[in-house]
Amino acid sequence: MEQQPIHKNEVFLTGIVLEPPEYSHCNHDERFYKFSMEIMRLSGQKDVLVVVLNERLAEQVGFFCGARIHVEGQLRSYNNKSGKGSRLVLTVFARTLSLSEAEDHNEILLCGVLCKPPVLRSTPLGRSICDLMLAVNRPYGRSDYIPCIAWGALAGETGLLRIGDSLSFEGRIQSRTYHKMTAQGVECRVAYEVSVMCLREIEMQSCIFLPAGRS
Repeated sequence: MEQQPIHKNEVFLTGIVLEPPEYSHCNHDERFYKFSMEIMRLSGQKDVLVVVLNERLAEQVGFFCGARIHVEGQLRSYNNKSGKGSRLVLTVFARTLSLSEAEDHNEILLCGVLCKPPVLRSTPLGRSICDLMLAVNRPYGRSDYIPCIAWGALAGETGLLRIGDSLSFEGRIQSRTYHKMTAQGVECRVAYEVSVMCLREIEMQSCIFLPAGRS
């Protein structure tokens, strides 16, 4: 019997709907929709996140532009092969959604393994930053690859990790705009990442490996 880390991906958001849901894609004959929601930070800066939900959930909630909502779900990633925008796209997959009167809230709990070496660097003012890429397993053999960033003392601590090491933490999903030069000129794009706020103890689960030929 071996102990394996429990992979975790839990998102809790409360904010304002910026637009009505629009059709996104179809998967296994199920239609999915997407919309943007705005969440205010304590600093006054705003994060604008993309939320994906299935058709049944969209019909049950019936929310509208400007509504305050609470979303619980997971942060999902996929590779954008269109050649436009970021190659790695992050969206929040909503499992539950409801109207809410609570204050803005942006929280994510992640536990996974590092799939790239941490990159430790400094800002022009000398503050430490560490860029991380976390792989978080989900059912049916799939994984989400989530870019994360740690600051200050957390940057120094996570910068010592290696590929394959487990990492568990509480954080915030944040958006930032940047400009990219393309053949059509300068384009304004949005990137998403998770800001590490607090490291957590890694939860373990028991795994029994059966001899070959047994089930």
